[in-house]
Amino acid sequence: MKVLLLEDVYKLGRAGDVKKVADGYGRNYLLPQGLAVLATPGALQQVETIRSRATTKRSVLNEEMSSVADKLSKLVLAFPARTGETGKLYGSVSSQMIAEAIEDKTSVKVDRRQVDVQPIRSLGDYRVPIRLTMDLVPEIKVVVYREGEKPDLGEAQAEVAEQVAEPEVEVAAEE
Repeated sequence: MKVLLLEDVYKLGRAGDVKKVADGYGRNYLLPQGLAVLATPGALQQVETIRSRATTKRSVLNEEMSSVADKLSKLVLAFPARTGETGKLYGSVSSQMIAEAIEDKTSVKVDRRQVDVQPIRSLGDYRVPIRLTMDLVPEIKVVVYREGEKPDLGEAQAEVAEQVAEPEVEVAAEE
């Protein structure tokens, strides 16, 4: 099925693009959500109008979100976790937990789908991209450390140590 995108769709394309998608994806998601229309000759005549509107909308949104991106790029989140001897977590640090910690620390509402990471299942430092818009993807630092120990934030983050977002969330073991 060929569709004309009315909005930017992550991992598919930008507004005004004509894309070939699976019938079910188009019929069950893109069309009902108003993200696309069928690529008919009449709809294809509106491509330039759709692209220009989307470009202005995208630039305004990026301008608004740039301050949020600056705030997030300086953020360091630390998660205490129970681990085994090899450093594997009993459970995981999920995108939902990261989104909640961001909201607690910065009062910026981030949906879990915007956190672009697989569940973290071992100790260490991670760079986690937060997808605010298609063009604006700041990265936050996530430190997962052993429960009862101090997190290793690195030399560059020493002055941020007092500001570390340390959510009081236990990593629950999956049953």
